[in-house]
Amino acid sequence: MTMGKRNHSHPALEIHLLREGIIESRHEATAVVCDTRGRVLSIAGDPDTACFIRSALKPVQALAVTTSGTMAHFDLNDRDLAIICGSHQHTLEQVRQVFNILWHCDIDSTALQCPIPKGLESPLQHNCSGKHAGMLAVCQQCHWPLQTYMEARHPIQQLILNHMAELLRMPAAEFMGAHDDCGVPTYFLQLEQIATLYAQISAGDNLNMERVMRAMIHHPNLVAGPGQFDTDLMTLAAGELVSKSGAEGVQCIGRIGEGMGLAIKVKDGAKRAKHAVAIHLLRELGWLDPTPAETLAERYVSLSEYKRLEVDGELRIL
Repeated sequence: MTMGKRNHSHPALEIHLLREGIIESRHEATAVVCDTRGRVLSIAGDPDTACFIRSALKPVQALAVTTSGTMAHFDLNDRDLAIICGSHQHTLEQVRQVFNILWHCDIDSTALQCPIPKGLESPLQHNCSGKHAGMLAVCQQCHWPLQTYMEARHPIQQLILNHMAELLRMPAAEFMGAHDDCGVPTYFLQLEQIATLYAQISAGDNLNMERVMRAMIHHPNLVAGPGQFDTDLMTLAAGELVSKSGAEGVQCIGRIGEGMGLAIKVKDGAKRAKHAVAIHLLRELGWLDPTPAETLAERYVSLSEYKRLEVDGELRIL
């Protein structure tokens, strides 16, 4: 994937927290829209912005499950695939779904190496446990060691890296990785690369990626949970958008069947700001009808009787 250098930035998006109309805090965000070939269609902010993709990588990591024969071999279903893509809230439904993967694959839950969340009892309750269970399932299918599955050189992590490299048309060795908070590798990518991944996930022209995307939009409660932005957006969009958040102000959205992806990075990592920017840009792009957009705004922009978020700026078409 070849991306030309641009010599100028476009105005960034500014997000203001208003308390009874008076600015109390400010955030700044960059956003990029790309197609499946990696072409930047529109942008706000610095075109050279890069960040760790964090949990927004999970749909790409899930390709290891759909491409390896693991789902058919262990009789896994789309609910299992959705929780593999999820950053869940450890509800009973979600934890049971993670356990279902391990049970079908004859793997004990002690094989999970994601941390036990503070105040909880099991790694099954970690918000990345579905992703970890999916990695272990592929290891079981391929007869790879379970004990070292989090190491960057392990075959499951190399398989994931190669999938990402193939999608972005770049050599795998060129990607910079680091440990995510759950212990497995995540990658430092240009924002336009992240948008390109979501354009490809949502395009519908690859059977394995389409299955990942369909699992997410058909089971949004397993991707995040009640009262969470990804779940609310996918539910209200009624099959037209796929959404996945990442920590530190990362938000990614793909438009189903259109081959376009939107990637957002809030400079200071604020979660509240990325939601406000996403709603603002979905309205601007025409990707979300006014009624669901207003419903989302009531939940994520109007924070209380006295506080609301306001986004200033727009995407520039290239």
